[in-house]
Amino acid sequence: MLLYVIRHGETTFNAEGRIQGQLDTKLSPLGLQQADAIAQALKHAELEAVFSSPLARAYETARPLAAAYGYEVRTDDRLKELNAGVFQNLLPAEMAEQHPEATARWKSYDPDYRIPGGESRRDMMTRGAAAFEAIFATGLRRVAVVAHGGLLTAAFKALLEIPAHRHPFMLYNGSISRLEYGTQVRLLTLNEIDHLRGPDGAIATRMGDL
Repeated sequence: MLLYVIRHGETTFNAEGRIQGQLDTKLSPLGLQQADAIAQALKHAELEAVFSSPLARAYETARPLAAAYGYEVRTDDRLKELNAGVFQNLLPAEMAEQHPEATARWKSYDPDYRIPGGESRRDMMTRGAAAFEAIFATGLRRVAVVAHGGLLTAAFKALLEIPAHRHPFMLYNGSISRLEYGTQVRLLTLNEIDHLRGPDGAIATRMGDL
């Protein structure tokens, strides 16, 4: 199976650097343009299905791609972003001010530290891997998966057996990565963004998660 793994387009929260977690934020005008660019880039990829997180920013990114093939978007709650608990809707400076101890614990990258009211990084790895295993089990040949920066990088770590305390990946809004599932899981490409290049040659996107 070949999977085109897509981080959703930009939201206003992404532009502000605000923590979204599982808040149901929508795409910004730039994010909508990125969704259309993704659909254009993959219109000849011979996809057999488009899977997505049900959160609006992912679903809105998946919809033009699915429409290009005449498909309905298949949603899976396990593809949602990290439940960031008390951090949701805060800027990093606000996190540190309002929840200094929790922020320090989170920034220690302890994979088992669970955000108050939310999840741990290991929780998200387990959930993300389960979502991908369910997609592998469909037996389809070529699919797209649209989700979130934190969830996707956590799932990559779990599937590639990278230790939970390591954080080697970050994804751009609107980026496409390619994952191959066969006798083993292989990450073929990471963070393809040439499809987001504008008429002036500039690429408008940002890297991050949550």
